[in-house]
Amino acid sequence: MLEHCELCPRKCGAERNTGKTGVCGVSSDIYVARAALHFWEEPCISGTKGSGTVFFSGCTLKCVFCQNYELSHGENGKRVSIGRLSEIFLELEEKGANNINLVTPDHYIPEIREAMIAARDQGLKIPYVINCSGYETRELIQLLDGLADIYLDDFKYMDSEKAKKYSGAGDYPERAKESLAEMVRQCPEPAFDDSGIMQKGVIVRHLLMPGMVKNGKAVVDYVYDTYGDNVFLSLMHQFTPFERLEKYPEINRKVTHREYERLINYAMEKGVTRAFIQDGSVAKESFIPDWNGEGV
Repeated sequence: MLEHCELCPRKCGAERNTGKTGVCGVSSDIYVARAALHFWEEPCISGTKGSGTVFFSGCTLKCVFCQNYELSHGENGKRVSIGRLSEIFLELEEKGANNINLVTPDHYIPEIREAMIAARDQGLKIPYVINCSGYETRELIQLLDGLADIYLDDFKYMDSEKAKKYSGAGDYPERAKESLAEMVRQCPEPAFDDSGIMQKGVIVRHLLMPGMVKNGKAVVDYVYDTYGDNVFLSLMHQFTPFERLEKYPEINRKVTHREYERLINYAMEKGVTRAFIQDGSVAKESFIPDWNGEGV
């Protein structure tokens, strides 16, 4: 699959298995920047024990506002084998993780899939969480059928012009719809253990961006009108401006309390009952871990 890579919607054709890099910024070698317990996901993912997050280097999107910019552009990470990756999964389970949370795995899915199978064969019991960007093909998500337990899926845009401007992907809305449909086909009903930790299901995250309440409402409309309460929404209030956003002054600020309140009120008025929301104070917090190779 990596000889002439067409895993993501960009279908750039990079010969990644010969060491060349694609649009994602990495070759076929797996690079991981951190593997550790993480406590800043949704409550049903992190719980009190933490989510066993594995942060992969590279990304098929190039969001100008990415809070993990150095990681997504392939500038951090240690190379690991498929065998070592499966060991990392088992080590996180031993540390008490509620799940194995694979962050931005899209461009490594064929290799990650092998590691997921190997860890299950060695006795891994906790759920696999696929923490992805929403910019995938249906075919890529199909590779995870029977392996993925939970999809923690971004849905950034219903506005193709903004998707092109801020993430270089004008086809994002279409791709997000088709990949989400496959995720829900695989995990149609949410399920939880006695502690309230999700074991199966789909959560759709939407990060509200400055001046883009209309786009946020359109995402809520699509997800709720299509899937109802079978899919949880996570409406996020943690957009963080960085120096590099000086070229984009219209989004070079934090989301106001009023903007976020408008989106939440809209979702409630639509009848959404299964949703996670954030307190305004989270915009002051840092959700960026140290890319120090912990656990790798």
